[in-house]
Amino acid sequence: MLKRLLICTDLDRTLLPNGRQPESPGARERFARLAARPEVTLAYVSGRHRALVEVAIRDYALPMPDWVIGDVGTTIYRVQRGIWRHWPEWERDIGTDWRGLEAKDLRPLFADLPDLRLQEEAKQNRYKLSYYLPPHIDAEALRQEMERRLCARNLTAGLIHSVDEEAGTGLLDVLPARATKRHAVEFLMRHQAFAVADTVYAGDSGNDLPVIVSPIRSVLVANAADDVVEKAERLAAKLGSLNAFYRARGGFLGMNGNYSAGILEGVAHYHPGAVLWMKENDER
Repeated sequence: MLKRLLICTDLDRTLLPNGRQPESPGARERFARLAARPEVTLAYVSGRHRALVEVAIRDYALPMPDWVIGDVGTTIYRVQRGIWRHWPEWERDIGTDWRGLEAKDLRPLFADLPDLRLQEEAKQNRYKLSYYLPPHIDAEALRQEMERRLCARNLTAGLIHSVDEEAGTGLLDVLPARATKRHAVEFLMRHQAFAVADTVYAGDSGNDLPVIVSPIRSVLVANAADDVVEKAERLAAKLGSLNAFYRARGGFLGMNGNYSAGILEGVAHYHPGAVLWMKENDER
């Protein structure tokens, strides 16, 4: 019988039903009841910073997590009785990539690049340097130039480029190389003594793929885009991790597999014993 379970889930369009597809009625409430069980540890994994995670928890009536991996993987918070505490061990771990420097120390490296515009201070942190970009520039050429400058100073970093389609602007985050969702989840598992068999990760997008195709048991919710599903299946097959990959398809407990329904379906796939917990909760 399963004694402990760690559920790690992305927020936007995974647990949060803020995509185009419909949410199964009651699925989020069923997820909250499962998360309230003493056997379950819940971690949110998101690109959002703390304030925006708190907005999501409030606006969508989400269960309070035990852990939050936020700021594109650069922060980990432990949440106990509503109090959020930084986990300094994580920052010490990723900080070695920058050899004692912090994000503010890297700003002069890129000050002469005209396409970069610093994001607001609330969106910066110790190990996250964030810029706005014009939406139609040659982002790859810019990345290569920034990587050249970092490499010349023996700094290992990840450059994460995305587009905010609603705002019509590009986004670029400069992070320590190890500040990734996968490394953060593995760090949490290791320090809290959760084995691969005790862990389920849920996601929906390309940003989740490094975890989805890893040996960590994972689920892509049914509302994930077809190209993400295709890429996940191809990479998992190449890496030999198909046995740790599941795609929610709907039908479980009469739900459609989107968002929280897909998370529950994935948990049930890997841990059939947890279905009894879900049914007990329904009966209550």
